Order: sequence, then structure tokens, then C-alpha cells
Amino acid sequence: MLTAHLTLDPAFRVAPVHRRTFGTFVEHLGRCVYTGIYEPTHPTADQNGFRQDVLDLTRQLGATSVRYPGGNFVSGYRWEDGTGPREQRPTRLDLAWHSTETNEFGLDEFMAWCRKAGVEPMMAVNLGTRGIESALDLLEYCNIDSGTHLSDLRVANGAKEPHAVRMWCLGNEMDGPWQIGHKTAREYGRLAAETGRAMRVIDPGLELVACGSSASSMPTFGAWEATVLEEAYDVVDFVSCHAYYEEHDGDLASFLASATDMDHFIDSVVATADSVGARLKSKKKINISFDEWNVWYLSRFQNAEPMTDWPVAPPLLEDHYHLADAVTLGGLLISLLRHSDRVTSACLAQLVNVIAPIMTEPGGRAWKQTTFHPFAQAAALATGEVLRVELTSPRHETSRFGEVTALDAVATHDGDFTTVFAVNRSVDRPLTLTADVRSLGSVRLAQATTLSGPDPYARNTADTPDVVAPRANPDARLADGRLEITLPAVSWNVIRLARS
Repeated sequence: MLTAHLTLDPAFRVAPVHRRTFGTFVEHLGRCVYTGIYEPTHPTADQNGFRQDVLDLTRQLGATSVRYPGGNFVSGYRWEDGTGPREQRPTRLDLAWHSTETNEFGLDEFMAWCRKAGVEPMMAVNLGTRGIESALDLLEYCNIDSGTHLSDLRVANGAKEPHAVRMWCLGNEMDGPWQIGHKTAREYGRLAAETGRAMRVIDPGLELVACGSSASSMPTFGAWEATVLEEAYDVVDFVSCHAYYEEHDGDLASFLASATDMDHFIDSVVATADSVGARLKSKKKINISFDEWNVWYLSRFQNAEPMTDWPVAPPLLEDHYHLADAVTLGGLLISLLRHSDRVTSACLAQLVNVIAPIMTEPGGRAWKQTTFHPFAQAAALATGEVLRVELTSPRHETSRFGEVTALDAVATHDGDFTTVFAVNRSVDRPLTLTADVRSLGSVRLAQATTLSGPDPYARNTADTPDVVAPRANPDARLADGRLEITLPAVSWNVIRLARS
């Protein structure tokens, strides 16, 4: 049995918990939109064609914001194609995912869906095949009340009130050679800066995100951020990070430690941004929008046969997640919360069917994947301030990330509740965690749950949707200011203390 210890003190604060940390992502990719959030012929569909079962699960997930419409898709997207009467909308080829886009679901439908789901829309503009003028047109359509051509067109299309979008991504993954309209860092930085400046003339209060690296493994990583921010530092508020993780060659120990890489990614981007700010003699701090992150078995997609036809909403990237995926995702959530002083927005990619916590059958059922649960618990229970956790843990060696701690943890505190989120990254050994909670005053154990099981590769399905789900941990005890709990190997754990 491994043993680890942590100390909690509400005086040691990192930053507030940002609700935007629990954002997600809807892209016109595979079945995310069509037969995902939108399926007019589904038995649960409302008058807008929105699947109510998916809306219900989105609310249960606790998503706070949704990035749209991409992703790689946005770099070839003409936003106006998805507005106006559906029978007049053009059908287009989607070069990003070798599919056919009917445009039956578009901008106004997405905004209506966001209102029903209770989430904040986060829009991306096309800086691949388009540029400044198209971004300004989209902003006018979305955010101006009325009295101009495009705002009046929105009203005529049935959206009387402006969409009032605050957060805008200036393109997507422009560092990647796979991206339509791929640019050098200097080319993109200039375009992002000029687009952002023009957008701020219309609405000075916008929050703008510059494209950072699409992965820390990119050969231009670091240099890309530095060059882009040299051009756009005074214009943007965020630089983006994107990261996906998968188990390689049965190396479960390394996979469970993926948050180690995310920590390094965030720290590196923060250091680069602050270095640029210092050179520019700016007092402004650039924060991070980690607007694509997840477990994604990218190697399967890269090794698949390329499509030769142009199907509508084909099943793409439909990873079926297991317990170890969920535990790893929980570790990534811990990393994001731990960096809340600089990571103030994040988007789990994606929401439905496409590397997603929610799966659907066309015309049929919807269910929660294993990865649904850590996200939903963190979104619901991480409140108040993130605390700096003083941690003592045994360590073990991994082939990809070197020596790592068996325990990874973070805590939040809002005055009434203190919640610890913890992952046991050992592949085969349970861990006894003790915590000194005397500085919290008089508290009681309100909740202790564990996501674990004998098979780290157990999955949920439509027929068996609750094989992997959080369950009460009977081994949690609190007495005399000391918390003790046993964490199974390969587990995600939530311990909630309430003020007495």
C-alpha cells in the first residue's frame, strides 16, 4: 500500500475558479452537429430540431461555454451559408474533414441551442480562406442591435436580439500545415492583430484569442507564440493551447501521467508570453485559453484509410473511452485548475460523438461515456478559490515523462465547502491519502466518491451505460482535523468537506 499526504490551508490561494474552465466544443465534424445536438426527426427533438436528450446531458455535464464552429472546419467556412431560410442555404464541400456540409444547422441555430443549454457561445472566425472583412461582417451580424444591413438581416432571419458574443478566436491552428490557409507565425500574427484591431472598433469590450501552437510537439512551438505575440500582444487577451493524449503501446503508466506534459505546456507558454510582455515593456498579462484538450486516439485516425467520397456527417473520431481514459482526463482537469492563475478558459473537445463525453445513436439513445464523470464532478463541485496543495507522494518512473508522483491533486474552497480532486496514477497499487485539514476549522465529511474498477479498460455502452461511474468510497474517515481515505489504483476521486 502506497501512502501520500497533503496539507490544505484556505490562506494559500492560487486564483478563483473560472467558470469558463468548463467549456466544451462543437465543430461541424462527423456526427457532432448532425445526429448529435441536432436531429429534427429524433423522438426527443423540439421545434428547432434540437435533441432534448443531448441537451439534458449537456446540462448534467455542467458545460459553461461552447466554442463554434471549429476547429479545422472554420478555416474554410463561410458563416453566411448557415443563415436565412434553410431551403435556400448552399451545400458545400468541407475540405477539412472531406465531408459535405448541408448548412442546415448554422449560426442562428447554434445561438438558439446555446440559450437552451444555458451556455456561453465562443465564436471562431475564418482566417484561413478569409480575413478581416468577413470577421467584421460576422461581428456586425452577431453583436449590433439593428440599423445596419447585417444586423437587420439577423433580425429578418428571426433573431431579434443580438447574440452578444464576447469571446472570439482569431482563426484556428494556423501553425499546422494541415490547416487551410496555413501561415507562418509572422504572417498570422499580423493578420490576427489587424483583424482584432478592426473588431475592437466595432466592440472594444471583446475578448480575443490568438492561435498558439496546435501541440507542444510542433517544431515551431515556443517560437510561434513569441512571434505571434510580438505582433498582437496589445490586441489580444489570450493565446490558445491545444493538447491531446493517448496511450501508446500499452504504456498505461505514462498515459496516466499525461498531466505532467500539460503542466509543462502551460508553464512554457506562460513563460514565453511574459517574456514578450517584458520586452514590450507592457504591464498587461496574456492568459491562456486551453480551447482544445482531451484524450484522443489520434494515431488511429492518422492510420485510417483516407476517404474518397464526400459523405454528410460520417462517423469520424468516435473514440469509445474506458476507465483509464477517464482517470487521465481527470488528471488533465487537475492541471487546468492548478493553473487557474493563467488558464482562465478551456474547452473539452468535443461535446457529442466526436471524441466526446456524450454519445448518441441516430434516432436512438444517448449515454454518458466514462470521461463524462470527472468533467461533470469538477464542473459542479469546483467552486470559490483554487488552493495550493502541499503534497508528499511516492514517485515512480515512466518511459515518456520520467519520474512522476503517484498522487496528483488539487483543491478548491468557497467558505462553505472544500473539495479535493485526486488521481491515483499507480497502475497496480492502492494509495492511502492522509490530509491535514485543521486550518479549515470545524468541518465534516460531506461526500467521498471514487471512479475506479478492476478493469482499467472497462467501457460504458448504450446497453450498459453505468459500468464506469462514480461510487461512494467507504474508506473515507475524518477525525481530529485529519482526513484519511484509500484511493484504488487507476482512480479518480472527489472528497468534499462541509463547514460544520
